[in-house]
Amino acid sequence: MTAVSLEHRTVPADTGEVTLLIARQVEPGHEAAFERWARGILADAARFPGHLGHGLFRPSAEGAPWFLVHRFQDAAACREWQESPERAAWFANCEGHHHTEVARRELTGMETWFAKPGAVTPAPPRWKMAISATLAIYPISLLGSYFLVPRLAGLHPVVGSAVIACVFNVLMTYAAMPAVSRLLRGWLRR
Repeated sequence: MTAVSLEHRTVPADTGEVTLLIARQVEPGHEAAFERWARGILADAARFPGHLGHGLFRPSAEGAPWFLVHRFQDAAACREWQESPERAAWFANCEGHHHTEVARRELTGMETWFAKPGAVTPAPPRWKMAISATLAIYPISLLGSYFLVPRLAGLHPVVGSAVIACVFNVLMTYAAMPAVSRLLRGWLRR
């Protein structure tokens, strides 16, 4: 892919950013109209609070899709743009551009556990993230079943499950995932 316009920002791994990746198929002969439309919608999005940067990538080969990328500081900022009248106006006025969305991916959550603070490298493949998350949650589950679950036996199952979920979430976020991602960094980046 050839980068047409891309703003690089360093993004810490644990602040909840959202990256929106959109692939659009453009009919041959309509590339210039699409590019004007894409640059316009990206420029409007950049004026929204919480928008961290954007990019437009041309197709890697004839007939391949174009890619638009947006980065937002959090899910609320992303949602504000997605539901805005400004965005709706761009889509209401795209007749004659002959392009359609063929894929969309929102990167949040688990991908941020694997992001190196300040880096712009992509997250590892999802199967590697799943293995890493399993390795992180296994000892927490094992210890939880021995030490935490017996102490919660007298509670209503809804309350007990809520306590387990909170404890596991905190341990995964602040202890297990940072440790596992550091230990497996070489394998994850291969």
